[in-house]
Amino acid sequence: MPLHRKRIFHLPPPAPTTIYVRPGYNRVLAEQFEALKLKRVDLVKDKVEAHSQGDLRENFGFKAAKEAIRAVDRKMTALDRFVARNTFIEVDPATWLTKPTGTVQLGHVVTLQKEDVGTGRTHRFTFLVTTHGETAVDPESGIECLPHNSPLATAVLGLKVGATARVRLPAGEAVLTVLDLRNPTQPELDRLLSEIQPPEIDEES
Repeated sequence: MPLHRKRIFHLPPPAPTTIYVRPGYNRVLAEQFEALKLKRVDLVKDKVEAHSQGDLRENFGFKAAKEAIRAVDRKMTALDRFVARNTFIEVDPATWLTKPTGTVQLGHVVTLQKEDVGTGRTHRFTFLVTTHGETAVDPESGIECLPHNSPLATAVLGLKVGATARVRLPAGEAVLTVLDLRNPTQPELDRLLSEIQPPEIDEES
């Protein structure tokens, strides 16, 4: 069997991992999968209806329905793989208000300095190390959500205040320094943690 270029250069699937999520995330995953199933049923009906309208070579409705079914199938397969490959542990953000602050952990507000090794430029960030998929920014404090499994969060988890780490990030090599570490306040959590959304799934993964 001949080798195909796509198979030779296709990146391997990510290794199984543990992903921390907020309560209700697993339900959202199930609801998204059910919604895709229902959408597929409707598209099949459209395909059958278009098929009955005559010559398939000029039947654009049939072709569109067929392609839409394929797209839904790809999304369902990707979502199924995402669930099968990973373990999801639900955590309650209420516990973040009072947890110990000896080292950087999920749920902490961290002020971090990043020095780019190549350019020497420094940047300062304050972010909440949060559960998977969170991207909000608090307009009042400027705190950003940083998902715990992102490269930057993974690099600083477990560090103490004042600790430094030289790491390789997607943007290049950098030296990270933890400047401050604290628990979030309830108003900050209220502004940062919005309604849980389904994940954005890479259909090629």
